[in-house]
Amino acid sequence: MADLITLEGVFTLEGFFTLLMLILLQAVLGFDNLLYISIESRRVHPPEKQAFVRRWGIGIAIGLRLVLLFVVMLLLKAMQNPFFSIHLGDVFHGEFTFHALITLFGGAFIMYTAMKEIFHLLSVDHLDHEDSAPKRTAAKALFWIITMNLIFSFDSILSALALTEVFLIMATAIVITGIMMIWLSDHISRFLEKNRAYEVLGLFILFIVGILLISDGGHLAHIEMFGYKVEAMSKATFYFVLVVMVAVSVVQSKYRNKLLAQRDHAIETGIPTTEPDIVHLGQEIAEKATPSSTS
Repeated sequence: MADLITLEGVFTLEGFFTLLMLILLQAVLGFDNLLYISIESRRVHPPEKQAFVRRWGIGIAIGLRLVLLFVVMLLLKAMQNPFFSIHLGDVFHGEFTFHALITLFGGAFIMYTAMKEIFHLLSVDHLDHEDSAPKRTAAKALFWIITMNLIFSFDSILSALALTEVFLIMATAIVITGIMMIWLSDHISRFLEKNRAYEVLGLFILFIVGILLISDGGHLAHIEMFGYKVEAMSKATFYFVLVVMVAVSVVQSKYRNKLLAQRDHAIETGIPTTEPDIVHLGQEIAEKATPSSTS
């Protein structure tokens, strides 16, 4: 245990550059976590508690992440040993470690959360209505933010151990990154609130994050189905998919705005256009859906 709190290698130039690399690593790996926190906190009712949930959720999770880092460094070898294994001939084979189980559970839960929110957006009639969005209590949102933060922590901690084994350097990087996440979470939440169309993009990104975690968990568990091994998704492939999704969403949004501007100009100048007048069409639909009042 004394080796974990050693100051050797901390106050050196190499230690400083290692700290910078760890902060950058934590920031990159923490993007999906930050997106989940922002989307989850926006479901909290009343809205005045949303910022409170984000800040305290990240703050408590950072404290628990330090504890998790300490435990992982102590029990790293034990965590690599399988808890149990499943052998079903050529149909299914897997050896499940603690790390694999946590990663599989986190990926499955994130995929479930993303799909549930996407189906909700498709099912409601009025997205801007307060009652249309599923509600979360502050306690429930805090629980899931802290839980998912710890699940996301495994990959970042194990990646950090590949760079250094000095506890104080890794702990400092975790604290600094946590402060950055608290600050960025408010900005991301405000951006999603002002740009509702990008909320769908964020949910699909979370869905892909879930696939990434499940593939990682399957690889860690050495899962084979019908003779085919489950391989972990490449991080380079993951980030490439994210960049393409964001680029397509931005281009599509700009193109849609251009078409709407051209349609409005055509309507104002009296030029025939095949583009529907969305404003008037929405009013007609609302009038038809509203029952007529009887005197």
